[in-house]
Amino acid sequence: MSVPPMNHPCWQRLASGGITRLKTQHLGTQLMSKRIERSTDPVTVKVAEMHAFFTKWERILAAEVQQLATL
Repeated sequence: MSVPPMNHPCWQRLASGGITRLKTQHLGTQLMSKRIERSTDPVTVKVAEMHAFFTKWERILAAEVQQLATL
């Protein structure tokens, strides 16, 4: 499965608090998740950051990428 496009509704849900439900053992993903959770940036900035992160690390985060559309 590939990273959903940036206009997919999952990104809005993740940026609005859904990222806390992501199950991962990957330290970088855990740190990014906490940063997004605590950030006061606008949702659009959070979406762009998460999309860029998952696009960059798509190959090693296959289990996490599969969860994105369901969170």
